[in-house]
Amino acid sequence: MRKAILAKLTYAVGKDPAAAKLHDWLRATSLAVRDHVVDRWIASVREAYRTGRKRVYYLSLEFMIGRQLRDVSCNLQLDAVVREALAEIGVDYEAMAELEPDAALGNGGLGRLAACYMESMATLAIAAHGYGIRYDHGLFRQKIADGWQVELPEDWLAFGNPWEFERREVAYEIGFGGTVEASEGWDGAVRHTWKPGDRVLAIAYDTPIVGWRGARVNTLRLWRARAADPIHLEAFNRGDHVGAVADRTRAESISRVLYPSDSTQAGQELRLRQEFFFTSASLQDLVRRHVQQFGDIRSLPDKATIQLNDTHPAIAVAELMRILLDVHALGWDEAWAITRTTINYTNHTLLPEALEMWPVSLMERLLPRHMQIIYAINAKLIADARKRPDCTDGMLSAISLIDEWHGRGVRMGNLAFVGSHKINGVSALHSELMKKTVFKDLGALYPERITNKTNGITPRRWLMQSNPGLARLVRDTIGEGPLDDLEKLSQLAPYAEDAAFRERFMQVKRANKERLAALILEQIGVRVDPAALFDVHVKRIHEYKRQLLNVLETIALYDAIRARPNEDWVPRVKLFAGKAASSYTTAKYIIKLINDVAKVVNSDPATRGLLKVAFLPNYNVSLAQVIIPAADLSEQISTAGMEASGTGNMKFALNGALTIGTLDGANIELRDHIGGENIFIFGLTAEEVEVVRRKGYNPSETIADNPALAAVMESLYAGVYSPDDPSRHRGTVDALRNHDYFLVTADFQAYAETQRKIAALWRNSSDWARKAVINTARSGWFSSDRAIRDYAEEIWGVPTR
Repeated sequence: MRKAILAKLTYAVGKDPAAAKLHDWLRATSLAVRDHVVDRWIASVREAYRTGRKRVYYLSLEFMIGRQLRDVSCNLQLDAVVREALAEIGVDYEAMAELEPDAALGNGGLGRLAACYMESMATLAIAAHGYGIRYDHGLFRQKIADGWQVELPEDWLAFGNPWEFERREVAYEIGFGGTVEASEGWDGAVRHTWKPGDRVLAIAYDTPIVGWRGARVNTLRLWRARAADPIHLEAFNRGDHVGAVADRTRAESISRVLYPSDSTQAGQELRLRQEFFFTSASLQDLVRRHVQQFGDIRSLPDKATIQLNDTHPAIAVAELMRILLDVHALGWDEAWAITRTTINYTNHTLLPEALEMWPVSLMERLLPRHMQIIYAINAKLIADARKRPDCTDGMLSAISLIDEWHGRGVRMGNLAFVGSHKINGVSALHSELMKKTVFKDLGALYPERITNKTNGITPRRWLMQSNPGLARLVRDTIGEGPLDDLEKLSQLAPYAEDAAFRERFMQVKRANKERLAALILEQIGVRVDPAALFDVHVKRIHEYKRQLLNVLETIALYDAIRARPNEDWVPRVKLFAGKAASSYTTAKYIIKLINDVAKVVNSDPATRGLLKVAFLPNYNVSLAQVIIPAADLSEQISTAGMEASGTGNMKFALNGALTIGTLDGANIELRDHIGGENIFIFGLTAEEVEVVRRKGYNPSETIADNPALAAVMESLYAGVYSPDDPSRHRGTVDALRNHDYFLVTADFQAYAETQRKIAALWRNSSDWARKAVINTARSGWFSSDRAIRDYAEEIWGVPTR
């Protein structure tokens, strides 16, 4: 390994060891480790072709794969070898590894789930391809300036990406606009030809995804947009230097940024172009591969299964139909049967706005042939529904692919549902709520389609790499079984009664907290005590995730500490992190409020260090790997019925944090597996939330009946936490007093009382440690390996090892 690294430094990086900087060593080391991947990768591809195995194609707009060096080294079991080789050279492995940027290919749980699932598919020896977009800048890099979120470009590709392979020969034309012409085929059937008015090229970049112990290496294929003609020389020679490259700029913008704001018509069009761009390229690629190997497109469902990760690639239904009808000249019924048998759809949200609805006018202009196909699918859907004895106008309106009530739009969630073999939710509660809410009528029409596949997390990333101290303790105590089968962690449960083991367990936790405390001091200058209770709320900033509930209770706690200084208060660190969507003003104000409260609380000597508030900027996978192992308390407090699953709850529990949460998403299954006595559940249930909303809720009455909450509201309204702008948070207060759709005030008292129970338990260190061990020991079911086995057996029909 040492010789390989030195050779890469010399011949690939072009540096003398004496002059090499840490980033040079990082590239050389990555390339040396990558060489160990390639042979396995080629062997995996050959094996798939030799056996003719059915392949899984996973389409996702996000893949939060994080840093790759540690991940690949761990899965190939080369980590110790790499460390030793670099130590002999005199290179600090930790400092070097910290220079690797996170791949800016995702935003939150959706993208991280996709990354976990790709790794588990390789671990279980499933032949799989991931498909997405190779974003130049991803979402954005978050900076906090004077408490406000500032969005900056994420230049993760500035120094190249040693893990990817450009495939210039794999390029597909992606069309937009234009016209559709009809003609009569040799058999008398009407054939359609789409003649796009605008074309861009999709260029493939492949990243190998390594399974545990190198069991298999699969491919993550990301598409980069390029103009068909990079420059118009005639315009350039006329002096129109900007106009000459306008088409190139327009084309390349497709793969520039993740989730461009759709608050404008131009932004909306770019978002739709992105989704069609990667979906069309992916389908063209997998169909080419299938026909090349098997010859007959009709066998596609037997040899391929397509999984749509959320609604973003829902246009795949219409695009696959177009390919089958217009390119391969199949009849409608045959093409529809193939499409319906091949595609599956994972729904990740019950929020109607997240199911996506594109204006009909935009779809007709940008994708005219697809709009014809969608109209035809809809006509058949409505005709079939009319045959049912219980059919009503309300049902027809609800199932239609065309929404007629909000300016005529194409319902992409309905399209994905109708064109899929199976539709799955991502937790037991979420799947049941799908049947009762967003897909109530479609579920009644096709009752066999909805199933549940509760999310999971890869233990390689979220235990072995994130928490090596705990991984060593597990291995030393119960052996290596859990490394290959996380459910064997259950063997750790009896050690919760072993005082010596509990002490070692909490020593690991303390070391992780010291590491996080050092990071907090380095990044934002706030000094925290590792002996304090680390109360952690890290996730995308959204009203339904209720960071606002947490910060309101933080203010109430601060008021109580000042009012009763002689009480036996538990020292607590309130840690927040997460990004707000660039156009989500309310979420940005929540970030500002957290930082305003932190500024006041952290500078007040009256708290005597008993309470600290910190917001860490630019939350990503690498930051999560430091925060999660150090957490004592995991905040999973979304409004019940609104979180599809969550995977943060699983990561925290695996790393020995206790959860405070509502009965929402996978919190319910987490409670069932670790035991109700080892989790803190509070607040309204999903059913109760529905009843409260239906009857009408008056938050002002709730606030008036709760003196602590009323005082918090008054202090925010008066500008106590924003003296430079006393009116800054009045909009937040007014919204809570008059609307409070997410029932923050309704759950405040239950949340505050539960936090006091948590403080009481924290004082009993032995009981706390016992519950922490149980959380880790009983988290094995939440492995992404288990989730992928469920998909493989019940949806995809592919074997696992």
